[in-house]
Amino acid sequence: MSTVTLSESPSLPPLLARGALRSLFKRPAPDAGFPRTRLVLPAPRVDLARLASYERVCGFPTGEAPLPVTYPHVLGFPLALRLMSGRDFPLPLLGLVHTSIEIVRHTALSATEAYELSVHIEGLAPHRRGTEATVVTGLRAGGDLVWESCSTYLARHRHRRRADEPAGPREEQRSPLPVLAEWRLGEDIGRRYGAASGDRNPIHLHPLTARLFGFPRAVAHGMWTVARCLAAHGTPDTAVVRARFRAPILLPGTVAYGADGAGRFEVRGADGRPHLSGEVLAPPG
Repeated sequence: MSTVTLSESPSLPPLLARGALRSLFKRPAPDAGFPRTRLVLPAPRVDLARLASYERVCGFPTGEAPLPVTYPHVLGFPLALRLMSGRDFPLPLLGLVHTSIEIVRHTALSATEAYELSVHIEGLAPHRRGTEATVVTGLRAGGDLVWESCSTYLARHRHRRRADEPAGPREEQRSPLPVLAEWRLGEDIGRRYGAASGDRNPIHLHPLTARLFGFPRAVAHGMWTVARCLAAHGTPDTAVVRARFRAPILLPGTVAYGADGAGRFEVRGADGRPHLSGEVLAPPG
C-alpha cells in the first residue's frame, strides 16, 4: 500500500460534486479493484468553534476535555471522502449507506494536541444487499496509535451470489433495553449536524433531496445518532465502541433511547423498530 501525505484537509464540496458525477458511471461488485493508498494528514487542526457546534448538536458538554469519542471521525471524513470519490473506488458515492462503526480509543484526546491522521480502504466484501467497503481511520500522537475506527459502507445493488459466498449475518433480534429518554428530533437536525461535521449528504438535508434517493423525508445521520447516544451514555477514556445502523430515522420524528448497565445502548422508534444498536466495552488487555 502506498502512502500519500497531504498538506491540508481536502475541501468537501468539490469532493461531493466529483463523487456525485462519477457515481453515474460506476458498477459496484465485491471483486472489483479499490484504492490501495493510505492518505496521511500530519497535523490536522481542530477548529474549536466548529467543535463547539458539534458538541451542541450531539449533546456533549461544550468546552470540556476530552475530545468527544466520535469527533476524530469528523476529522477523517474529508480524507475518506477523497478516497471514495476517486475514479478507482468502485462503489458509487451517491446512495452509500453507513452500516456500522467500531471505535477504539486508547486514551483521552485533547482538542489542542498535534496528531497524525490517516485513512485507507481496507477492502470490499459481498453483502446480501450488494457490496460493502471497509474504511479504516487512525489517529497517532508521537507515533503511538491513540484512536482508530473501522466503518463499513454499503452500496446496494443486485449481484449473483456464488455458491461458496456467505449469505451475510442475520440480524439479531433483541428484547428492548430499558428506555431512559425520549428524543423529539426536529426536521433541521440533519442540516445542523451537516454544518458541524461537513457531511452534507443530500438524504439528510431536505425532504425534496431525500426523496430523490427513495426516502419519504430527510433522515438523521447515523453518526449523529451514535454520537447522541454516547453523549447520553458516557465513554471511559479507554474504550471500545461498536454500533450498527439498522434503519433510518425519518425527520422530524420521536425516538426512544435505551441502555442497560452492561454497556449496551440503542435507539428505537415509536413502533419499537430498532434504528441503532451498540455497546461500550473496555478495551482488550
